[in-house]
Amino acid sequence: MSFLIVLAALCFLMLVAYRGYSVILFAPVAAMGAVLLTDPTLVAPMFTGLFMDKMVGFLKLYFPVFLLGAVFGKLIELSGFSKSIVAATIRIVGAQRAMLSIVLVCALLTYGGVSLFVVVFAVYPFAAELFRQSDIPKRLIPGTIALGAFTFTMDALPGTPQIQNIIPTAFFGTDAWAAPVLGTLGGAFILAVGMAYLEWRRRVALRAGEGYGDPATLLNEPVAYEGGRLANPLVAILPLVLVGLSNKWFTHWIPRVYGDSHDFAPSVVGNAAPVVQEVSKVAAIWAVEGALLVGILAVLAFAWRTVFARFAEGTKSAIGGALLASMNTASEYGFGAVIAALPGFLVVANALGSIPNPLVNEAVTVTSLAGITGSASGGMSIALAAMADTFIANANAAGIPLDVFHRVASMASGGMDTLPHNGAVITLLAVTGLTHRQAYKDIFAITVVKTVAVFVVIGVFYATGWV
Repeated sequence: MSFLIVLAALCFLMLVAYRGYSVILFAPVAAMGAVLLTDPTLVAPMFTGLFMDKMVGFLKLYFPVFLLGAVFGKLIELSGFSKSIVAATIRIVGAQRAMLSIVLVCALLTYGGVSLFVVVFAVYPFAAELFRQSDIPKRLIPGTIALGAFTFTMDALPGTPQIQNIIPTAFFGTDAWAAPVLGTLGGAFILAVGMAYLEWRRRVALRAGEGYGDPATLLNEPVAYEGGRLANPLVAILPLVLVGLSNKWFTHWIPRVYGDSHDFAPSVVGNAAPVVQEVSKVAAIWAVEGALLVGILAVLAFAWRTVFARFAEGTKSAIGGALLASMNTASEYGFGAVIAALPGFLVVANALGSIPNPLVNEAVTVTSLAGITGSASGGMSIALAAMADTFIANANAAGIPLDVFHRVASMASGGMDTLPHNGAVITLLAVTGLTHRQAYKDIFAITVVKTVAVFVVIGVFYATGWV
Protein backbone atom coordinates (compact mmCIF):
# COMPACT_ATOMS: atom_id res chain seq x y z
CA MET A 1 0.00 0.00 0.00
CA SER A 2 2.83 2.43 0.89
CA PHE A 3 4.35 1.91 -2.57
CA LEU A 4 1.02 2.66 -4.28
CA ILE A 5 0.76 5.92 -2.33
CA VAL A 6 4.18 7.05 -3.56
CA LEU A 7 3.31 6.00 -7.12
CA ALA A 8 -0.03 7.82 -6.97
CA ALA A 9 1.62 11.04 -5.77
CA LEU A 10 4.20 10.84 -8.53
CA CYS A 11 1.65 10.14 -11.26
CA PHE A 12 -0.61 12.92 -9.99
CA LEU A 13 2.19 15.49 -10.10
CA MET A 14 3.33 14.39 -13.56
CA LEU A 15 -0.26 14.61 -14.81
CA VAL A 16 -0.93 18.12 -13.52
CA ALA A 17 2.49 19.31 -14.77
CA TYR A 18 1.78 17.87 -18.23
CA ARG A 19 -1.65 19.48 -18.33
CA GLY A 20 -0.12 22.88 -17.61
CA TYR A 21 -1.13 23.44 -13.98
CA SER A 22 1.25 25.23 -11.64
CA VAL A 23 3.75 22.95 -9.93
CA ILE A 24 4.18 25.62 -7.25
CA LEU A 25 0.58 24.92 -6.23
CA PHE A 26 0.36 21.18 -6.84
CA ALA A 27 3.77 19.92 -5.65
CA PRO A 28 2.81 20.51 -1.99
CA VAL A 29 -0.68 19.11 -2.68
CA ALA A 30 0.80 15.89 -4.10
CA ALA A 31 3.39 15.59 -1.33
CA MET A 32 0.99 16.27 1.53
CA GLY A 33 -1.64 14.03 -0.03
CA ALA A 34 0.84 11.17 0.11
CA VAL A 35 1.65 11.99 3.73
CA LEU A 36 -2.07 12.18 4.58
CA LEU A 37 -2.64 8.69 3.23
CA THR A 38 0.43 7.36 5.05
CA ASP A 39 0.07 9.04 8.46
CA PRO A 40 -2.36 11.98 8.84
CA THR A 41 -0.62 13.19 12.01
CA LEU A 42 2.53 13.96 10.01
CA VAL A 43 0.96 16.34 7.51
CA ALA A 44 1.68 19.58 9.38
CA PRO A 45 5.14 18.57 10.71
CA MET A 46 6.28 17.34 7.30
CA PHE A 47 4.94 20.39 5.51
CA THR A 48 6.77 22.85 7.75
CA GLY A 49 9.75 20.77 8.81
CA LEU A 50 10.58 19.05 5.53
CA PHE A 51 8.76 20.42 2.48
CA MET A 52 9.15 24.12 3.34
CA ASP A 53 12.58 23.59 4.83
CA LYS A 54 13.92 22.00 1.64
CA MET A 55 12.08 24.44 -0.59
CA VAL A 56 13.43 27.50 1.22
CA GLY A 57 16.86 25.93 1.46
CA PHE A 58 16.92 25.53 -2.32
CA LEU A 59 15.92 29.16 -2.85
CA LYS A 60 18.51 30.33 -0.32
CA LEU A 61 21.25 28.67 -2.33
CA TYR A 62 20.10 28.99 -5.92
CA PHE A 63 17.78 31.97 -6.34
CA PRO A 64 20.70 34.38 -6.99
CA VAL A 65 21.87 32.03 -9.75
CA PHE A 66 18.40 32.04 -11.35
CA LEU A 67 18.17 35.83 -11.02
CA LEU A 68 21.61 36.64 -12.42
CA GLY A 69 21.18 34.05 -15.16
CA ALA A 70 17.87 35.58 -16.23
CA VAL A 71 19.28 39.11 -16.23
CA PHE A 72 22.34 37.98 -18.21
CA GLY A 73 20.15 36.28 -20.81
CA LYS A 74 17.90 39.33 -21.10
CA LEU A 75 20.86 41.68 -21.60
CA ILE A 76 22.30 39.38 -24.27
CA GLU A 77 18.93 39.69 -25.98
CA LEU A 78 18.49 43.47 -25.60
CA SER A 79 22.05 44.24 -26.70
CA GLY A 80 21.55 42.49 -30.01
CA PHE A 81 24.42 40.13 -29.22
CA SER A 82 22.17 37.13 -29.74
CA LYS A 83 21.17 38.35 -33.20
CA SER A 84 24.82 39.02 -34.08
CA ILE A 85 25.96 35.54 -33.03
CA VAL A 86 23.04 33.91 -34.82
CA ALA A 87 23.78 35.82 -38.04
CA ALA A 88 27.42 34.71 -37.87
CA THR A 89 26.41 31.13 -37.11
CA ILE A 90 24.10 30.98 -40.13
CA ARG A 91 26.90 32.31 -42.35
CA ILE A 92 29.35 29.69 -41.05
CA VAL A 93 27.30 26.52 -40.62
CA GLY A 94 24.15 27.30 -42.59
CA ALA A 95 20.52 27.62 -41.54
CA GLN A 96 19.97 23.88 -41.90
CA ARG A 97 22.37 23.22 -39.00
CA ALA A 98 20.67 25.57 -36.55
CA MET A 99 19.92 22.76 -34.12
CA LEU A 100 23.51 21.52 -34.08
CA SER A 101 24.71 25.07 -33.44
CA ILE A 102 22.50 25.44 -30.36
CA VAL A 103 23.46 21.99 -29.06
CA LEU A 104 27.16 22.86 -29.35
CA VAL A 105 26.75 26.24 -27.63
CA CYS A 106 24.88 24.57 -24.74
CA ALA A 107 27.50 21.84 -24.56
CA LEU A 108 30.40 24.28 -24.41
CA LEU A 109 28.78 26.29 -21.63
CA THR A 110 27.80 23.23 -19.61
CA TYR A 111 31.20 21.57 -19.98
CA GLY A 112 32.76 24.90 -19.02
CA GLY A 113 30.99 24.67 -15.67
CA VAL A 114 28.02 26.99 -16.23
CA SER A 115 24.91 25.84 -14.34
CA LEU A 116 22.27 24.05 -16.41
CA PHE A 117 19.68 26.61 -15.36
CA VAL A 118 21.92 29.49 -16.40
CA VAL A 119 22.50 27.85 -19.78
CA VAL A 120 18.73 27.81 -20.37
CA PHE A 121 18.42 31.54 -19.70
CA ALA A 122 21.57 32.46 -21.63
CA VAL A 123 21.02 30.34 -24.74
CA TYR A 124 17.27 30.80 -25.26
CA PRO A 125 17.61 34.23 -26.95
CA PHE A 126 20.12 32.73 -29.39
CA ALA A 127 17.95 29.69 -30.02
CA ALA A 128 14.78 31.71 -30.60
CA GLU A 129 16.53 34.04 -33.04
CA LEU A 130 18.25 31.20 -34.91
CA PHE A 131 15.12 29.04 -35.13
CA ARG A 132 13.06 32.02 -36.28
CA GLN A 133 15.52 32.91 -39.05
CA SER A 134 15.77 29.25 -40.09
CA ASP A 135 11.95 28.85 -39.84
CA ILE A 136 12.22 25.81 -37.54
CA PRO A 137 9.25 25.28 -35.18
CA LYS A 138 9.77 26.93 -31.83
CA ARG A 139 8.41 23.83 -30.08
CA LEU A 140 11.67 22.04 -30.96
CA ILE A 141 13.80 24.51 -28.95
CA PRO A 142 13.37 22.77 -25.54
CA GLY A 143 14.43 19.38 -26.91
CA THR A 144 17.45 20.97 -28.59
CA ILE A 145 18.57 22.79 -25.44
CA ALA A 146 17.94 19.65 -23.39
CA LEU A 147 20.24 17.62 -25.65
CA GLY A 148 23.03 20.18 -25.37
CA ALA A 149 22.76 20.99 -21.67
CA PHE A 150 21.06 18.09 -19.85
CA THR A 151 22.80 15.05 -21.34
CA PHE A 152 26.34 14.23 -22.48
CA THR A 153 28.12 17.29 -21.06
CA MET A 154 26.23 17.03 -17.78
CA ASP A 155 27.40 13.60 -16.72
CA ALA A 156 28.85 11.49 -19.55
CA LEU A 157 31.96 13.30 -20.78
CA PRO A 158 34.90 12.80 -18.40
CA GLY A 159 35.96 15.89 -16.49
CA THR A 160 32.66 17.74 -16.62
CA PRO A 161 32.36 19.94 -13.51
CA GLN A 162 28.58 19.50 -13.19
CA ILE A 163 27.41 18.22 -9.80
CA GLN A 164 26.08 14.99 -11.32
CA ASN A 165 29.68 14.04 -12.14
CA ILE A 166 31.06 15.18 -8.80
CA ILE A 167 28.72 13.41 -6.35
CA PRO A 168 30.04 9.85 -7.06
CA THR A 169 33.60 10.89 -6.19
CA ALA A 170 32.70 11.15 -2.49
CA PHE A 171 31.29 7.61 -2.44
CA PHE A 172 33.73 5.72 -4.69
CA GLY A 173 36.97 7.64 -4.10
CA THR A 174 37.22 8.42 -7.82
CA ASP A 175 37.71 11.72 -9.62
CA ALA A 176 35.78 13.66 -12.27
CA TRP A 177 37.74 11.94 -15.07
CA ALA A 178 36.55 8.44 -14.13
CA ALA A 179 36.14 5.93 -17.00
CA PRO A 180 37.15 8.37 -19.77
CA VAL A 181 36.75 5.91 -22.65
CA LEU A 182 33.28 4.75 -21.60
CA GLY A 183 32.18 8.32 -20.86
CA THR A 184 33.37 9.59 -24.23
CA LEU A 185 31.70 6.72 -26.10
CA GLY A 186 28.49 7.27 -24.17
CA GLY A 187 28.59 11.00 -24.89
CA ALA A 188 29.17 10.39 -28.60
CA PHE A 189 26.23 7.95 -28.70
CA ILE A 190 23.90 10.49 -27.04
CA LEU A 191 24.98 13.32 -29.35
CA ALA A 192 24.69 11.25 -32.54
CA VAL A 193 21.35 9.61 -31.78
CA GLY A 194 19.89 12.77 -30.22
CA MET A 195 20.83 14.90 -33.24
CA ALA A 196 19.45 12.26 -35.62
CA TYR A 197 16.12 12.38 -33.77
CA LEU A 198 15.94 16.20 -33.73
CA GLU A 199 16.82 16.45 -37.43
CA TRP A 200 14.12 13.89 -38.22
CA ARG A 201 11.61 15.99 -36.29
CA ARG A 202 12.71 19.11 -38.20
CA ARG A 203 12.30 17.38 -41.56
CA VAL A 204 8.82 16.11 -40.62
CA ALA A 205 7.79 19.66 -39.70
CA LEU A 206 9.29 21.02 -42.93
CA ARG A 207 7.33 18.52 -45.06
CA ALA A 208 4.17 19.48 -43.19
CA GLY A 209 4.79 23.16 -43.96
CA GLU A 210 5.19 24.06 -40.29
CA GLY A 211 7.41 27.04 -39.60
CA TYR A 212 8.60 28.83 -36.48
CA GLY A 213 5.13 30.14 -35.65
CA ASP A 214 3.65 33.60 -35.38
CA PRO A 215 5.76 35.56 -32.83
CA ALA A 216 2.68 37.64 -32.01
CA THR A 217 0.88 34.58 -30.63
CA LEU A 218 3.85 32.93 -28.92
CA LEU A 219 4.81 33.52 -25.29
CA ASN A 220 8.12 34.80 -23.92
CA GLU A 221 9.40 35.79 -27.34
CA PRO A 222 12.70 37.71 -27.21
CA VAL A 223 12.25 41.39 -28.02
CA ALA A 224 13.21 42.24 -31.58
CA TYR A 225 16.54 44.08 -31.79
CA GLU A 226 16.08 47.70 -32.88
CA GLY A 227 19.57 49.09 -32.37
CA GLY A 228 20.62 49.31 -36.00
CA ARG A 229 24.08 47.96 -36.80
CA LEU A 230 24.93 44.67 -35.13
CA ALA A 231 27.99 44.19 -32.96
CA ASN A 232 30.96 42.22 -34.22
CA PRO A 233 30.27 38.51 -33.52
CA LEU A 234 33.56 38.20 -31.62
CA VAL A 235 32.50 41.04 -29.32
CA ALA A 236 29.02 39.54 -28.99
CA ILE A 237 30.31 36.14 -27.90
CA LEU A 238 32.87 37.59 -25.48
CA PRO A 239 30.44 37.80 -22.49
CA LEU A 240 29.66 34.08 -22.87
CA VAL A 241 33.35 33.24 -23.00
CA LEU A 242 34.00 35.41 -19.96
CA VAL A 243 31.28 33.60 -18.01
CA GLY A 244 32.90 30.23 -18.69
CA LEU A 245 36.45 31.42 -17.94
CA SER A 246 35.43 33.41 -14.86
CA ASN A 247 33.52 30.45 -13.47
CA LYS A 248 36.64 28.30 -13.81
CA TRP A 249 38.87 30.96 -12.22
CA PHE A 250 36.51 31.71 -9.32
CA THR A 251 36.15 27.97 -8.66
CA HIS A 252 39.87 27.76 -7.89
CA TRP A 253 40.29 31.23 -6.34
CA ILE A 254 37.48 31.22 -3.76
CA PRO A 255 38.66 28.19 -1.71
CA ARG A 256 42.21 29.58 -1.62
CA VAL A 257 41.05 32.93 -0.28
CA TYR A 258 38.37 31.79 2.19
CA GLY A 259 39.47 28.26 3.08
CA ASP A 260 36.98 25.59 4.05
CA SER A 261 34.99 27.99 6.26
CA HIS A 262 34.82 31.68 7.06
CA ASP A 263 33.25 33.51 10.01
CA PHE A 264 32.51 37.10 10.89
CA ALA A 265 30.93 38.99 13.78
CA PRO A 266 27.78 40.99 12.90
CA SER A 267 28.04 44.68 13.79
CA VAL A 268 25.06 44.77 16.14
CA VAL A 269 24.52 45.83 19.71
CA GLY A 270 25.24 43.06 22.19
CA ASN A 271 27.29 39.92 22.02
CA ALA A 272 25.93 38.40 18.83
CA ALA A 273 27.29 34.99 17.94
CA PRO A 274 29.63 34.96 14.93
CA VAL A 275 28.22 33.86 11.60
CA VAL A 276 30.06 30.83 10.24
CA GLN A 277 29.87 30.02 6.54
CA GLU A 278 31.05 26.62 5.31
CA VAL A 279 32.69 27.85 2.13
CA SER A 280 33.30 24.36 0.75
CA LYS A 281 29.54 23.87 0.38
CA VAL A 282 28.89 27.11 -1.49
CA ALA A 283 32.14 27.80 -3.36
CA ALA A 284 30.77 26.45 -6.64
CA ILE A 285 27.63 28.59 -6.30
CA TRP A 286 29.65 31.70 -5.49
CA ALA A 287 31.80 30.99 -8.54
CA VAL A 288 28.77 30.85 -10.85
CA GLU A 289 27.32 34.03 -9.34
CA GLY A 290 30.62 35.86 -9.74
CA ALA A 291 30.96 34.64 -13.32
CA LEU A 292 27.46 35.86 -14.20
CA LEU A 293 28.22 39.27 -12.74
CA VAL A 294 31.31 39.43 -14.94
CA GLY A 295 29.17 38.52 -17.95
CA ILE A 296 26.54 41.15 -17.11
CA LEU A 297 29.18 43.85 -16.68
CA ALA A 298 30.77 42.85 -19.99
CA VAL A 299 27.47 43.25 -21.85
CA LEU A 300 26.88 46.63 -20.23
CA ALA A 301 30.42 47.76 -21.06
CA PHE A 302 30.08 46.89 -24.75
CA ALA A 303 26.43 47.81 -25.35
CA TRP A 304 25.34 50.24 -22.63
CA ARG A 305 23.64 52.70 -24.98
CA THR A 306 21.68 49.97 -26.73
CA VAL A 307 20.63 48.27 -23.50
CA PHE A 308 19.85 51.38 -21.44
CA ALA A 309 16.69 52.37 -23.34
CA ARG A 310 14.92 49.12 -22.41
CA PHE A 311 16.87 48.16 -19.30
CA ALA A 312 14.05 48.84 -16.79
CA GLU A 313 11.33 46.88 -18.56
CA GLY A 314 13.68 44.16 -19.71
CA THR A 315 15.03 43.41 -16.26
CA LYS A 316 11.52 43.42 -14.79
CA SER A 317 10.50 40.60 -17.12
CA ALA A 318 13.77 38.78 -16.41
CA ILE A 319 13.19 38.98 -12.67
CA GLY A 320 9.63 37.69 -13.10
CA GLY A 321 10.95 34.75 -15.10
CA ALA A 322 13.61 34.00 -12.49
CA LEU A 323 11.04 34.04 -9.69
CA LEU A 324 8.74 31.65 -11.53
CA ALA A 325 11.53 29.28 -12.58
CA SER A 326 13.17 29.15 -9.15
CA MET A 327 9.87 28.66 -7.31
CA ASN A 328 8.88 25.85 -9.69
CA THR A 329 12.15 24.06 -9.11
CA ALA A 330 12.14 24.67 -5.35
CA SER A 331 8.63 23.21 -5.06
CA GLU A 332 9.85 20.13 -6.92
CA TYR A 333 12.79 19.89 -4.54
CA GLY A 334 10.44 19.95 -1.54
CA PHE A 335 8.22 17.30 -3.14
CA GLY A 336 11.18 14.99 -3.70
CA ALA A 337 12.32 15.38 -0.10
CA VAL A 338 8.89 14.43 1.26
CA ILE A 339 8.50 11.43 -1.05
CA ALA A 340 11.98 10.19 -0.12
CA ALA A 341 10.97 10.27 3.56
CA LEU A 342 7.92 8.00 3.12
CA PRO A 343 7.90 4.22 3.74
CA GLY A 344 6.83 3.58 0.14
CA PHE A 345 10.07 5.05 -1.12
CA LEU A 346 12.03 2.57 0.97
CA VAL A 347 9.99 -0.25 -0.59
CA VAL A 348 11.07 0.94 -4.03
CA ALA A 349 14.72 1.23 -3.01
CA ASN A 350 14.77 -2.25 -1.50
CA ALA A 351 13.07 -3.80 -4.53
CA LEU A 352 15.60 -2.24 -6.88
CA GLY A 353 18.42 -3.74 -4.85
CA SER A 354 17.38 -7.27 -5.86
CA ILE A 355 18.59 -6.89 -9.49
CA PRO A 356 21.47 -9.41 -9.84
CA ASN A 357 23.89 -7.73 -12.29
CA PRO A 358 25.86 -5.12 -10.29
CA LEU A 359 26.12 -2.43 -13.01
CA VAL A 360 22.54 -2.89 -14.21
CA ASN A 361 21.43 -2.84 -10.56
CA GLU A 362 23.18 0.50 -10.03
CA ALA A 363 21.89 2.01 -13.28
CA VAL A 364 18.26 1.03 -12.70
CA THR A 365 18.37 2.07 -9.03
CA VAL A 366 19.87 5.50 -9.68
CA THR A 367 17.72 6.39 -12.69
CA SER A 368 14.52 5.15 -10.97
CA LEU A 369 15.13 7.17 -7.80
CA ALA A 370 16.07 10.21 -9.89
CA GLY A 371 12.78 9.84 -11.75
CA ILE A 372 10.75 9.49 -8.56
CA THR A 373 12.34 12.52 -6.90
CA GLY A 374 12.46 14.53 -10.13
CA SER A 375 16.12 15.33 -9.49
CA ALA A 376 19.28 13.79 -10.96
CA SER A 377 21.50 14.90 -8.09
CA GLY A 378 18.83 14.15 -5.46
CA GLY A 379 18.04 10.66 -6.74
CA MET A 380 21.71 9.73 -7.11
CA SER A 381 22.58 11.06 -3.64
CA ILE A 382 19.81 8.98 -2.07
CA ALA A 383 20.80 5.86 -4.02
CA LEU A 384 24.52 6.11 -3.25
CA ALA A 385 23.99 7.06 0.39
CA ALA A 386 21.92 3.93 0.87
CA MET A 387 23.76 1.46 -1.36
CA ALA A 388 27.33 2.67 -2.06
CA ASP A 389 28.83 0.07 0.28
CA THR A 390 26.88 -2.66 -1.52
CA PHE A 391 28.00 -1.35 -4.91
CA ILE A 392 31.64 -1.29 -3.78
CA ALA A 393 31.39 -4.86 -2.43
CA ASN A 394 29.83 -6.01 -5.70
CA ALA A 395 32.56 -4.24 -7.67
CA ASN A 396 35.30 -5.94 -5.69
CA ALA A 397 33.62 -9.34 -6.00
CA ALA A 398 33.16 -9.00 -9.77
CA GLY A 399 36.52 -7.33 -10.42
CA ILE A 400 34.89 -4.20 -11.87
CA PRO A 401 36.82 -0.91 -11.44
CA LEU A 402 35.03 1.66 -9.30
CA ASP A 403 35.58 4.17 -12.11
CA VAL A 404 32.98 2.24 -14.10
CA PHE A 405 30.50 2.41 -11.21
CA HIS A 406 31.14 6.17 -11.03
CA ARG A 407 30.41 6.70 -14.72
CA VAL A 408 27.33 4.45 -14.74
CA ALA A 409 25.86 6.19 -11.66
CA SER A 410 26.56 9.64 -13.09
CA MET A 411 25.03 8.89 -16.49
CA ALA A 412 22.05 7.04 -15.00
CA SER A 413 21.19 10.02 -12.79
CA GLY A 414 20.53 12.11 -15.89
CA GLY A 415 18.24 9.55 -17.48
CA MET A 416 14.69 9.30 -16.21
CA ASP A 417 15.11 12.33 -13.94
CA THR A 418 13.65 14.46 -16.75
CA LEU A 419 10.08 13.29 -16.29
CA PRO A 420 7.34 15.97 -16.56
CA HIS A 421 7.72 17.06 -12.92
CA ASN A 422 11.50 17.63 -13.12
CA GLY A 423 12.54 21.13 -12.07
CA ALA A 424 14.92 21.68 -15.00
CA VAL A 425 12.21 20.63 -17.47
CA ILE A 426 9.67 22.97 -15.92
CA THR A 427 12.22 25.80 -15.90
CA LEU A 428 13.11 25.16 -19.55
CA LEU A 429 9.46 25.25 -20.61
CA ALA A 430 8.74 28.35 -18.52
CA VAL A 431 11.69 30.25 -20.01
CA THR A 432 10.79 29.32 -23.58
CA GLY A 433 7.10 30.09 -23.06
CA LEU A 434 5.95 26.62 -24.10
CA THR A 435 3.83 23.96 -22.42
CA HIS A 436 4.36 20.27 -21.79
CA ARG A 437 1.77 19.51 -24.46
CA GLN A 438 3.71 21.51 -27.03
CA ALA A 439 7.29 20.49 -26.33
CA TYR A 440 7.67 17.71 -23.75
CA LYS A 441 7.47 14.92 -26.33
CA ASP A 442 10.91 15.84 -27.65
CA ILE A 443 12.42 16.27 -24.19
CA PHE A 444 11.17 12.79 -23.29
CA ALA A 445 12.66 11.34 -26.48
CA ILE A 446 16.05 12.78 -25.51
CA THR A 447 15.50 11.29 -22.04
CA VAL A 448 14.99 7.85 -23.59
CA VAL A 449 18.17 8.23 -25.65
CA LYS A 450 20.07 9.24 -22.54
CA THR A 451 18.74 6.27 -20.56
CA VAL A 452 19.57 3.81 -23.34
CA ALA A 453 23.11 5.22 -23.48
CA VAL A 454 23.79 4.00 -19.93
CA PHE A 455 23.08 0.41 -20.94
CA VAL A 456 25.12 0.83 -24.13
CA VAL A 457 28.08 1.85 -21.96
CA ILE A 458 27.53 -1.16 -19.69
CA GLY A 459 27.41 -3.44 -22.74
CA VAL A 460 30.63 -1.94 -24.13
CA PHE A 461 32.39 -2.51 -20.82
CA TYR A 462 31.38 -6.16 -20.60
CA ALA A 463 32.25 -6.73 -24.29
CA THR A 464 35.63 -5.01 -24.28
CA GLY A 465 36.75 -4.33 -20.70
CA TRP A 466 37.43 -0.70 -21.67
CA VAL A 467 37.35 1.87 -18.90
